[in-house]
This record gives sequence, C-alpha cells and structure tokens, in this order.
Amino acid sequence: MLAYLEELELSKPVLYCGDMNVAHQEIDLANPKPNVGKHGFTNEEREGFQNYLDAGFTDTFRTVFPEKTGAYTWWTHWANARARNVGWRIDYWLASCEIANRVTNPQIHPEQMGSDHCPVSIEVDL
Repeated sequence: MLAYLEELELSKPVLYCGDMNVAHQEIDLANPKPNVGKHGFTNEEREGFQNYLDAGFTDTFRTVFPEKTGAYTWWTHWANARARNVGWRIDYWLASCEIANRVTNPQIHPEQMGSDHCPVSIEVDL
C-alpha cells in the first residue's frame, strides 16, 4: 500500500484514511504493556506503520495532539470496554507532506455509535 501511495504522490498530494489495524505507539492503547506482541501491536506491525511516517506521511491526529491519552477509535465488545474507554487508536488519517500543512481539526468521534470503531475526521484548507 505504501508503494501505491508513493506512486500517487508523484502526481498529486495524498490523503489516506482507514482502519490500519495497528496501534503505533503505547499512547495509542489504554493498556499497552499486556498487549505487546499481540495482533495489532507487534513490533513488525508498528514498524510497518512507521514506514509511512518515514516516507513523509503525517499522522494528522498525533501531529496536533502528540501527548493526548484516552483517544481511541476501536473498542472490543468484551467487558464494557467502550463505556470504560479501554480502547485502541487504530484508525488514521495520513497526509503526504505536500498537503499536511493544509490539514486542520483532526478529530476522533467516540460518541458516534453503531460499530466497534468510531469515525475519525479532518478538515482540509483548499
């Protein structure tokens, strides 16, 4: 996917949004220590996400909120996790460097129900 996004960047700025099934940093999980090595938080998966950042893509949420805790986009259905906000941030908006400075107001919308995920949004100044 990264190779495809880099190819797109040759002709236009790129915004990429989706469920990437990986929590990049410990701050992106409610309980990181017991989840090290589990699906979604393996070293290989985290390195894979880091490859996007190393290629010049920006994690739009973390750029604006580098220290924000409790900001999750997915919760298991078990143990009333969503109500207790015991979740993971695994849904992202990434922006190529050419457009990243025009991205504003990255938000996570946990109040939106209907899925085990919640929407994430950004605004783009044209």
